[in-house]
Amino acid sequence: MSSLLFWTFAIVMIGFGGAVIINRNPIASALSLVVSFLGLSVLFVSLNAFFIGVIQVLVYAGAVMVLFLFIIMLLDLRAEKIRKINWLTFGGGVIVSLCLLVQILAVIGSTKMAKQPFPPLASPRMDDVRSVGLLLFENYNLPFQIIAVLVLVATIGVIVLSKRELR
Repeated sequence: MSSLLFWTFAIVMIGFGGAVIINRNPIASALSLVVSFLGLSVLFVSLNAFFIGVIQVLVYAGAVMVLFLFIIMLLDLRAEKIRKINWLTFGGGVIVSLCLLVQILAVIGSTKMAKQPFPPLASPRMDDVRSVGLLLFENYNLPFQIIAVLVLVATIGVIVLSKRELR
């Protein structure tokens, strides 16, 4: 993938990630997160990780975001009312963010590996979808089933919590 496409999708991903935080409407935030997930999947595809890119779209941008939107609509969340900005808190957040950015850049600058190009990936002998499927259903079958039960319980819990009492 050319660097123009990489930077385009990276900027789209960061922009819509910021829109998730800035939007006061929860549905608009969730839809911005979907676009950010799509940008991330394109970046995975550019690294020749096609399976992870497709799973990113199917699982996160598809199933998880549909569940989030379902929960948001069940809870009947409205857009947050505009409040006055506490400038002291905002300034503190900016200072902490800048300190974190300086620390991250210092760590990246001090590592030798950050200055070297990434080595080319070895060609896989086996299809990665087959190897992931075998790994999931042979070694991690029990945790996979436990997660499925937890998602079911969480969905039922949301429905019970959002149920309105009749008066």
